[in-house]
Amino acid sequence: MAALQWQQVHAWRLSQHGLSPRFSSQDFVQAVTRTAGIQAQVMSAAELALCTRVEGLSPRDVQSALFQDHTLVRTWAMRGTLHLLPASELPLYVAARDWQHSASWSNYFATFDLSRAQQEALLLAIPYVLEQGPLTRLQLAEAVAQHTGAARARDLILSESWGSPLKPSAYRGELCFGPGQGKTATFMNPRTWIGQWQPIEPQLALQEIARRYLWAYGPATAEDFAFWWGIGKTQARKLFQSLAAELAEVEVAGWRAFVLRATLPLMQSIEPAEQIHLLPLFDAYTLGVPRGCEALLAQAHKRKVFNLQGWTFAVILVNGSIQGIWSSTSRRAHTVVKVSLFSPATASIRQGIEIEAERLSLLLGKEIVLEYA
Repeated sequence: MAALQWQQVHAWRLSQHGLSPRFSSQDFVQAVTRTAGIQAQVMSAAELALCTRVEGLSPRDVQSALFQDHTLVRTWAMRGTLHLLPASELPLYVAARDWQHSASWSNYFATFDLSRAQQEALLLAIPYVLEQGPLTRLQLAEAVAQHTGAARARDLILSESWGSPLKPSAYRGELCFGPGQGKTATFMNPRTWIGQWQPIEPQLALQEIARRYLWAYGPATAEDFAFWWGIGKTQARKLFQSLAAELAEVEVAGWRAFVLRATLPLMQSIEPAEQIHLLPLFDAYTLGVPRGCEALLAQAHKRKVFNLQGWTFAVILVNGSIQGIWSSTSRRAHTVVKVSLFSPATASIRQGIEIEAERLSLLLGKEIVLEYA
């Protein structure tokens, strides 16, 4: 069994996430590909997550990629949460989800007295009516009800603001978010701009997703992948077993996990990273790396980063390890960034935070005022 040091693990993950070094603006879609998706429940945080990883990128560039160039798509993906994904790779994520094999959605629809035939009619109607262009939820609901002749379809689509009735269509690759109309969200059919849709066998797709997870977040266990993707632990263990020939078990200060065998030499030879990062809310790095490792996040501070309501706070990375949290408050002339470190800050850490604050100032177009808790 190969042995790794935590500084090697941290340096590997930072490099894979475009945090050290950052990606260039010419290939910024790689920042989404290499992290296996950027969570986008809070769109401003998703924009900041990308800008943190890409030199010279602005939030406006992210919006252009979504709604003009169509190189990115915002849709429901792993764990049933909103993510930014490369549009060209949406077929991979759709195949890996293989949502039809879960009876829960059919049961969910049945609570609205929709028969199996009406359920299928609903799912077929959504991409059809979205060919009209971006529709608000209300417009979509009314168009589907008119097309299917089922008034209950309208009630279903409007029943939850979180979007649960629309998730099956997203999982089929037939619905994603469109440009907002003020504060109102719109929906589109991503297949209209992806072009030829290449079907992928679901098991092969899920294996590829597991590889990408290990490439970005490894070393990790099958249980870590299960939590990240949103499947059962037994299924995840069987998945890792199916990849046994490609995996290598490693030990990091007594903790055992798996890496892709092909990446092990790179992990062993990578130079340690000496860098401070301010990562936004719900950042992919924070969400994806194994949560049970003291070297990444001391358990005494876990609830400061992940609260019981499902919120993931903005964190301060010190050489790849979570060593604090931060928050921002926008004023008319400046933005206050409040820093709360888990231990007293050294001069080098303060200097690194100041460098990150300067970068944040350029992104937000406002002066940053730092406050230490």
